[in-house]
Amino acid sequence: MAHTSPPRPPAPTPGAPGADAPETGAPSTDAPETGAPSTDAPATGTRPAPGAPRRPRRRPWLRTAGLVAAGAGLVAATVPAPTPLGIGDPLFPHLGNPGYDVLAYGIDLTYSGVNTEPLAAVTRVDALATADLDRLHLDFTHGTVSGVTVDGVPAGFATSGEDLVVTPVAPIDAGEAVTVTVRHTSDPRGPATSGGWVRTSDGLAMANQADAAHRVFPSNDHPSDKAAFTFRITAPSELTAVANGLPAGREDNGATTTWTYRVHHPMATELAQVSIGRSAVLHRTGPRGLPVRDVVRAQDREAMEPWLRRTPGHLEWMEGKVGPYPFETYGVLIADATTGFELETQTLSLFERRLFTDPRFPEWYVDAVMVHELAHQWFGDSVSPRTWSDLWLNEGHASWYEALYADETAGKSLEKRMKAAYAASDGWRADGGPPAAPRPPAPGQKISLFRPVVYDGSALVLYALRETVGADAFDRLQRRWVAAHRDGTATTADFTALAEQVSGQDLDAFFAGWLYGEKTPPMPGHPDWRSLPAGGAAR
Repeated sequence: MAHTSPPRPPAPTPGAPGADAPETGAPSTDAPETGAPSTDAPATGTRPAPGAPRRPRRRPWLRTAGLVAAGAGLVAATVPAPTPLGIGDPLFPHLGNPGYDVLAYGIDLTYSGVNTEPLAAVTRVDALATADLDRLHLDFTHGTVSGVTVDGVPAGFATSGEDLVVTPVAPIDAGEAVTVTVRHTSDPRGPATSGGWVRTSDGLAMANQADAAHRVFPSNDHPSDKAAFTFRITAPSELTAVANGLPAGREDNGATTTWTYRVHHPMATELAQVSIGRSAVLHRTGPRGLPVRDVVRAQDREAMEPWLRRTPGHLEWMEGKVGPYPFETYGVLIADATTGFELETQTLSLFERRLFTDPRFPEWYVDAVMVHELAHQWFGDSVSPRTWSDLWLNEGHASWYEALYADETAGKSLEKRMKAAYAASDGWRADGGPPAAPRPPAPGQKISLFRPVVYDGSALVLYALRETVGADAFDRLQRRWVAAHRDGTATTADFTALAEQVSGQDLDAFFAGWLYGEKTPPMPGHPDWRSLPAGGAAR
């Protein structure tokens, strides 16, 4: 998650205004979100190699209705009661599920127009079994399941904790493709702090980080299992629905309209976004002809335009630092809701409306926060963490480019910000653990994983690394990192190995202290910097 109420002081001192980023294109008129006619089939699954579709063989279900019923009874009689599984993530041990690799999701949502009523939903999961399975577990909670099929054949299902446990009539063999279709409700009610659906003043949006996508749709809800996504959203025709990716069709059903969107690159479940409301969709052009699409309340269109038109310049600045933007489109979704954070949902970052309207937030600060979310499209979205302990790679890099942008465009000193972070670093580590070995979130407060140590505390690691290897090697490392792991997942060990390769230095001792030490190591080049421990005494 980017910026949990991004270190915002109650009344920040206004600084020098940020220099307007250069515009690459002018906004167009309210062009409708249209595209090629859609079909009912979800996108073919792709693995994290861009442009490499793979469609494994289908399972041959040749059964009579009697055999199906008999098989279901046999399975129920011989398989022990289900227990929740997980892939063993150190911070979320029950999140994710072993035994299969999701290739694609097809998510159909029907919205009544009332954001306190459950949505009718059908989720299709195309997966490849990586082990022999008598049962298949999906993460799902906060909804009611009315039916499940496996390759079109009715299957047994039960819940265990936050798992939906699916029992097919015959076991699934390793190497077989399987399609699981779940009919369910998707409930937007509940505490806003739980994540999932966000109720806005005119409809709904999503905020699924870190582990709330399975409050919206059944899934393998862990960033290590990225997949293709197709969304079909049916809503009253006076509303507009927008989702990640590009439009792939719109059907006028009279009183309702069905909108289809497809994501062109693998995506983690936590990055899914669906917005439904009385929205204006604004189009402009970014670097190299990139389609830029922003979504705001229709009544806010003129008020938000001074901010929205900065995005092409933000894109140009980031591309100058780390290379080409990794996805098919980008834009911002400004929601009239209180979340306490902004979120890097893939291709369409979520922002609170108050960030742009509250005069306590100076212009340079808002500008830098927009760059923070954009930087995540490279660091966190395109290159996703293999485990949640690798979160520092997301937030540290996004905070680094946020601070660097403020330094270069608004005169907000990067060195002063890093010195302040260094002073607080020992306290942050005492509170939340070191950057690459964070403590688990507090019980019932999963968002508490997003502590200062993974933001500026981790940007501080990157500052120390640049001081150690030099600016040229550091810049090469950043470009190599996002290119080598594009559309995939990566670990802290992957990053440290690449840093050694690019710099030609042995960095084992450096990373041991900076990533895993209980105390902050001395800052290279700044022997006078001091860190204050949790008790407040200088060390």
